[in-house]
Amino acid sequence: MASTDPRRRNLLVMAGIAVVALLAALLTVWHQSTSTERSEPVAFFPGFAHHVAHHDATHIHIESKAGGVIDVVFRPQSGGWVMASRGDYPASFDQVNGTLVGLAAMQTIEPKTSRPEWLSYVGLDAPPKGAGTLITVTDEHGAVLASLIAGKTTDIGDPTGATGLFARKPGSNQSWLVRAVAEIRSSPSDWMEKTVIPVDHAQIQEADMQAISGPSYSVHRDKPSDADFTLTPIPAGREISDATAPDNVASAIVGFSFDDVKRAMGMDFSQATKLVTKTFEGLSVTVSTIKIGTEYWATVAASAAPDKPLAVKEANAINAKAAGWAYKLADFKGAQFTTPLENLLKPKAPAAKTGP
Repeated sequence: MASTDPRRRNLLVMAGIAVVALLAALLTVWHQSTSTERSEPVAFFPGFAHHVAHHDATHIHIESKAGGVIDVVFRPQSGGWVMASRGDYPASFDQVNGTLVGLAAMQTIEPKTSRPEWLSYVGLDAPPKGAGTLITVTDEHGAVLASLIAGKTTDIGDPTGATGLFARKPGSNQSWLVRAVAEIRSSPSDWMEKTVIPVDHAQIQEADMQAISGPSYSVHRDKPSDADFTLTPIPAGREISDATAPDNVASAIVGFSFDDVKRAMGMDFSQATKLVTKTFEGLSVTVSTIKIGTEYWATVAASAAPDKPLAVKEANAINAKAAGWAYKLADFKGAQFTTPLENLLKPKAPAAKTGP
């Protein structure tokens, strides 16, 4: 494969880490085995570290009762690993890396039960009905490089922090206790690239809430050292509930997180509440939020003052990641992005009684 192959570039670090991790795992478990008179451990997937080092893996399939089916695929035309089960949304390189390295470094400790009726006790009954998590790694031709059903974990007293994992290979009832250096993740959220809005609290100058129902408002501060934001306008006869109340709105985009993602095409954001957050550097990020049933969904768009080249670069990077996607927000985050003005004010004083 040519040196310019993007897979080689993307997985070069992974290959090195995999080999180092595997050697470290072998050394540690060998030391443990000699001190406890256990037989020398072997790789749970012999030869898989070689496949990782030679960037042969192109498809990771995960299936579980709670997380459903997840397919993570390497697509050079898309720039790397994507979630095929989520419209080719970019996958987390750290999660892909950690999973492949973890499988390569996995070592057998000892055999456990092979009785089918006992597998459920260690979480190894197969999904979708069972509690186990199936993970299968294949190459570009569909050949299986590694496949296991992962079950419950247990403490093995490993000095490096590795965990004992009950596992078996599909098609076999023989279960094993293995040494695992990485957790098998089965939630779609764990596999998504989450770095969408890299803005921290110190950068934020202003946030403007453009409400669909109720009055719009802004929170603002003059300089980064100002601890609190000022709310405007404050309705006549009303008071702010607390000096720190506007901070919750201003910091809504900090650590922007989401639980799921899908293509925004076909979703109606014409009646969205918009929170426009502006930084001291000239970056502006608009999060448009709607509620569908009980779920909050949001889109993200960025812009920048043309005379601020660094802000323009940041805006372009955000748009390259977020354009065309809708993000499912946790309830607390959705409420934060749609905070009504009333929530920042003290309750209205009761009306004075008139007459006798």
